[in-house]
Amino acid sequence: MKVGLGKILVAALLLSLAGCHSLRSSSCHNVQPYTNAKNAPPLEIPPGVDSPDTTNALRIPRLDAPQPPPRKAKEPCLDEPPSYNVTKPTPQA
Repeated sequence: MKVGLGKILVAALLLSLAGCHSLRSSSCHNVQPYTNAKNAPPLEIPPGVDSPDTTNALRIPRLDAPQPPPRKAKEPCLDEPPSYNVTKPTPQA
């Protein structure tokens, strides 16, 4: 009884350590909902109501960076770590 329970606990521990990485699909290659987001106009203050103090409001800068090049279906997502296989330089004669 204890051996069977121990095996179950070890299996559960290994599965929990593995996480859900194997369940994830390559969703970065699919269209994400946030890519269709639009900017909303600022709220209008009705007449007779004081406007809020915005001196300490967070200012979000405009993004002027170019879009990254599209990734192919077999390329990993950018949120996955890169390969750490380092090629050794060839010795110069």
